[in-house]
Amino acid sequence: MKPASPIVSTEWLAAHLDAPDVRIADASWYLPQAGRDAKAEYESAHIPRAVFFDIDDLSDEKSPYPHMLAPAPKFASRMRKLGLGDGNLIVVYDGAGIYSAARAWWMLRAMGHEDVVVLDGGFPKWKAEHRPIEDMVPAPFPRHFTPRQNYALLRSFDQVKANIATGTEQVVDARGASRFLAQEAEPRAGVRGGHIPGSANMPYTAFTNPDGTLKSSSELTALFAERGIDPARPVVTTCGSGVTAAIALLALTVLGAKNAALYDGSWSEWGSRADAPIET
Repeated sequence: MKPASPIVSTEWLAAHLDAPDVRIADASWYLPQAGRDAKAEYESAHIPRAVFFDIDDLSDEKSPYPHMLAPAPKFASRMRKLGLGDGNLIVVYDGAGIYSAARAWWMLRAMGHEDVVVLDGGFPKWKAEHRPIEDMVPAPFPRHFTPRQNYALLRSFDQVKANIATGTEQVVDARGASRFLAQEAEPRAGVRGGHIPGSANMPYTAFTNPDGTLKSSSELTALFAERGIDPARPVVTTCGSGVTAAIALLALTVLGAKNAALYDGSWSEWGSRADAPIET
């Protein structure tokens, strides 16, 4: 039953809300400066039967970098407890429209679960349309989750560094222009400003409409063309800490890109390493 597109409409989800194989996850996450508590917001209101997909809890706590992808056993254990697993079509959403849900979508796919889609417009659109919400936190029945790590969707520091010389993969940086150009201080201490040599700047806000939905395919095609990015060629997306890079990856996937990956360490790793070349 998985839809052809990696995004689904609120209409689609409303029609499939009670489907036995559909599971819903609120993957809201916000930067500290947003002043929002994602877990508290989830507990006060969410789409019926949605579980809370905690991006920080699902990270590798041994890594010095924020919310890096967790090791497969930990990820599978957390998914099992959330009742998300094999045979489920997982619909992820967030409280901003399309923001951190894209990261959850990538995490699940990176762990081999391809049956995952993002709710277009997220919780704001769902609420604006007066669709059902609840405040009861569900107690899901545990479900087996088989992790099959998909390394094709993931890039390491060494791979991205080697790519500077070869230029095999186009690099899209989803941070704001002022950070990309080192005109604004990085929010994390000890992280230099600038960007990966040869990368193209495409701020994540360019991919969405004011209502939090993803722009149309024709608009996305034009956006990538403006930056000289060809979705038919290999692309790696990056950002500050691997969250908004997933929005760029989602946009590429909507356009049919078959060879697109995400640099998980992103700028929090690159900007803090002395052996990383930087352009400003």
